[in-house]
Amino acid sequence: MGLKKAKLSLHTESAQNAARQAQIRWLIRRDMDEVLTIERSSFEFPWTEEEFLCCLRQRNCIGTVAELDHEIVGFMIYELHQSMLRILNFSVSPNIRRQGIGTQMVQRLVDKLSQQRRREIVLEVRETNLNAQLFFANSGFRALSVLRNHYDDTMEDAYYMRYSLNGNGGNFAEGNRLSEYDAA
Repeated sequence: MGLKKAKLSLHTESAQNAARQAQIRWLIRRDMDEVLTIERSSFEFPWTEEEFLCCLRQRNCIGTVAELDHEIVGFMIYELHQSMLRILNFSVSPNIRRQGIGTQMVQRLVDKLSQQRRREIVLEVRETNLNAQLFFANSGFRALSVLRNHYDDTMEDAYYMRYSLNGNGGNFAEGNRLSEYDAA
């Protein structure tokens, strides 16, 4: 299937803002207009309605939306795999970002993990999408590798990020290579 690579957009959630409790539910067909509005306002290369529908027709693909006061303010599309979940598309409406909605959506996905079955969540983030990188890093995801020329539309690189149930998100150690040397 020719779906664009997974993409994510949102700003880091501010600790100063009290999180508003969103209702997170399955995405249904009549939600598509609002989801597409968020998609178009969030990405330079947005998915089309047909790309959403093609993805959601797959047996292992799930869509959810976040609602505040009966208005859709965010969405997430993810795949179920035998031992992991893979986020394909994720966004919060630009006018509601930094209010805890994205954190609630990620937490809902983390709650689906278990030691017996699915133990990790993976995703790719564009190299230029610093806000999404910071958000997911603050949510416990760790960058494992750089995927060179990952996106067909721009040949841009992506970071492959993982959240692991055991708390070991990635292979990167705290600190950096220079910290191994004594400054004396």
